[in-house]
Amino acid sequence: MTVRVLLADDQPLVRAALRMVIADAPGLDLAGEAGTGAEAVRMAEAVEPDVVVMDIRMPGMDGIEATRLITAGCGAQVLVLTTFDDDEYVYGALRAGASGFLVKDMALDDILAAIRVVAAGEALIAPRVTRRLIEEFAGRPAPGPRSPRAPGLTEREAEVLTLVGRGLSNAEIAAELFISAATVKTYVTRLLAKLGARDRVRLVIIAYETGLVSPAV
Repeated sequence: MTVRVLLADDQPLVRAALRMVIADAPGLDLAGEAGTGAEAVRMAEAVEPDVVVMDIRMPGMDGIEATRLITAGCGAQVLVLTTFDDDEYVYGALRAGASGFLVKDMALDDILAAIRVVAAGEALIAPRVTRRLIEEFAGRPAPGPRSPRAPGLTEREAEVLTLVGRGLSNAEIAAELFISAATVKTYVTRLLAKLGARDRVRLVIIAYETGLVSPAV
């Protein structure tokens, strides 16, 4: 299946570089380009892309508001790609519904891989911002005893959620629990449905909030 990509960035040089690598990448197709957040929202409704690669700082409507409108509207997955990895940008983008957050100094091959990951319904965050994200969300629940298991989960589901919270991939979870990767994928899908989580990032947050995983000191 071809992944249709919409680029939203106010810098023509950035769009040109991404346009070239997408054109040469198997399985990816450029559905359109936008130079502002408002234009990205309009184009997303018109061309119905699978993934929107979204900048944060753009004139007029910023990328966070555009992300909120796109995810609530046409339902495309949004991968935020920005020069700035400021905490508020990360949290704002994820609250708005983004499924990924990358910084522009990453290798182009990694950005292409991230587009495919997000298109497949998974989530991806640049490693250098992941720890801050987790610790921010983990610190939010009110003080008091936390449940050792999210409500309604079986023991095995709680085990899988714990390992997801520790950042393990499906293959690593499979090796840890001595089950197949396909079985892990089934458990992750079931966890998303049971916990009302949009993607894997939310599962990580839930694992911390419920006390299954504790932030490293």
